[in-house]
Amino acid sequence: MLPHVEARPEQSDPQQAGGPAAPARGWRRRGYSIASMRDLARAVLPRPIFDFADGGAEDEVTLRRNEGGFDKIELLPRPLRGAARRDLSTELFGLRLRLPVLIGPTGLAGLFWPDGECAAARAASAAGAAFCLSHGSVCTIEALAATGAAPRFMQVFIYRDRGFTRALADRAAAAGYDALVLTIDNQLLGNRERDLRNGFAIPPRFAARDLAGMSTKLPWLLRMRQALPRITFGNYVRPGETADLRTLAGRMAELLDPAMSWDDVAVLRRQWRGPLLLKGVLHPDDATEAIAQGVDAVIVSNHGGRQLDGAAASIDALPAVAEAVAGRIPVLLDGGVRRGADVVRALCLGATACLIGRPQLWGVAVAGQEGVAHVLDIFRREIDRAMGLCGAARLADLGPHLLLRTAGSEPCPISRSSTAMSISMTSSG
Repeated sequence: MLPHVEARPEQSDPQQAGGPAAPARGWRRRGYSIASMRDLARAVLPRPIFDFADGGAEDEVTLRRNEGGFDKIELLPRPLRGAARRDLSTELFGLRLRLPVLIGPTGLAGLFWPDGECAAARAASAAGAAFCLSHGSVCTIEALAATGAAPRFMQVFIYRDRGFTRALADRAAAAGYDALVLTIDNQLLGNRERDLRNGFAIPPRFAARDLAGMSTKLPWLLRMRQALPRITFGNYVRPGETADLRTLAGRMAELLDPAMSWDDVAVLRRQWRGPLLLKGVLHPDDATEAIAQGVDAVIVSNHGGRQLDGAAASIDALPAVAEAVAGRIPVLLDGGVRRGADVVRALCLGATACLIGRPQLWGVAVAGQEGVAHVLDIFRREIDRAMGLCGAARLADLGPHLLLRTAGSEPCPISRSSTAMSISMTSSG
């Protein structure tokens, strides 16, 4: 029988009960931005766990480019266009979202707060945002569904055991998930050197130098003291099996398959009858092929800079992918989104919505469900403000005409046809 995590009533959450397991007082006041929420998360988490979420592959060049790429894209406001009220809602696969921000799949959120995935999903549902459960979640597919949070998507890989891919998809369908997200850039494990340096392991094992500074992490330890022994990869436990975490982690690594191909995408497309999203697309030709294979949306992503260091920043790859898709299916962006203005920039370049990964983990770490709700509210307020200042009353009002490129020394608006070339030139290196 698969392990099941019951959806607890909100009042039973440690953050509601007060005491040492509750968030630090005044965290909302101090967490006024996504960057400040990151600082708060760093203060409450043991370093190996913070770095597990915060770090990237090797020299973390792509990780830095993901965030820095947005800085090179300048907004060109049209303030006299009458945007007294702004509508931030969008539609995706017939689902009406109140916010063009989705919570992307992030493994082991339950390591940051008890039942972290369920807490984040409830926060997303309350905010009118979609939530995508990671294949490597602590809770199971069924446990997340039991919260009633919606819309909810499920992430899968193409595994060496193709039957396991099918089984996860079938479980997601049986549990009423709205969409399936096939991640294609994790066919080999990335070289995440922060984890190597910290000796990161699940369950966490702390060296003497870590324990010396652990007094400042007492609230996290108290919150997690009962959850830590139960940390597992819930979706990888076989029926009737009792397997330790090392065994499950080894199984996950062995299941990854660099031999996967478009034929596998076609098989999954025939199996899964709902919306299918392809995550990890950077090349425009892959976006074109995805459409030919019947994929319903592509997610421009480099796995948050955690896989191939040196890969293009997501925001740099977006214009060419959007141009190749030409409005036939939605294009979503994942990677480096830290401000509401970043979401606005991405939508101007052709994205339908953006995914956030690390920001929601920082919110979970700081205050569980309330922390994720706070992160989403930061994005909501910042998107609303940026749209108002740009003179955009609806998301449909956002486009390349609100962006600036530099031709020689003279600034001029970006036309849709020149978007891909101009952004790739101004965002290099």
